[in-house]
Amino acid sequence: MTEAEQSTPVPGIPCWVSLMARDLRSAEEFYGTVLGWTFRSGTLGEGFSVAHVGALPVAGIGQIAPGLPTAVSWTPYFAVPDVDTAAARVRERGGTIAVGPIRIGPGRGAMAADREGAAFGFWEGRTPPWSFGRDSTPASLELRTSHAFDSAIFYAEVFGWASEEPGGCEVGYAYRQDAVVVRQGGRTVATLRGGGDAASPDALLRPRWHVRFRVDDLGEVTEAARAAGGAVGPPVDSPADGSEAVIRDPDGGVFTVCAHPA
Repeated sequence: MTEAEQSTPVPGIPCWVSLMARDLRSAEEFYGTVLGWTFRSGTLGEGFSVAHVGALPVAGIGQIAPGLPTAVSWTPYFAVPDVDTAAARVRERGGTIAVGPIRIGPGRGAMAADREGAAFGFWEGRTPPWSFGRDSTPASLELRTSHAFDSAIFYAEVFGWASEEPGGCEVGYAYRQDAVVVRQGGRTVATLRGGGDAASPDALLRPRWHVRFRVDDLGEVTEAARAAGGAVGPPVDSPADGSEAVIRDPDGGVFTVCAHPA
């Protein structure tokens, strides 16, 4: 991905998702087999690659440095005009900063957790020409948390949602989905929903951002994940996206796949 192919995203919008894995090549093999992704070198060095579906950049996969006690996980990133200001807002509102702010390749970023412990990142700078919510983009974001409205206030104050700035993110409540919905330009870019349990011993039930990848054939993808060494939860019906299943890759990274709507 060259600098010329990148653009500056709208502030507050989800602008990327990335997996930190123990073994980059093994992760590429798993996700290539299961989701049909191809990989190209990114701008962040040899330990990072960009996954593509056709010509569309979908996600990043980076390798955790040896000895670093970092969990293997999928993390969403949100665009900010100033990473230091965003970090200060996180701290002021009871969240924590785990990494950064630091310079990473062509931009600056940080990794954080909200008041409920859900991990997320934010990024100042240019990104690949990609965003959540477009029909052609095979990904979506959902926060499962203990208190959806409290979390919506936290993120709105950190990222400037509902600020009424031209082109900014709007926040509303979708009664049929029983969720807080974040929209930009008329399209949904994230949903926030109750159901997380901060006291649960099961990491999958604790508040976290779910990264969802849309697929054409849910059964085919889940079978491919099992054959490639992943673990697959039973399919469930999502209020927003129809049938979906949670997959844990062989390295422990958890993501969700959902069928394209009919």
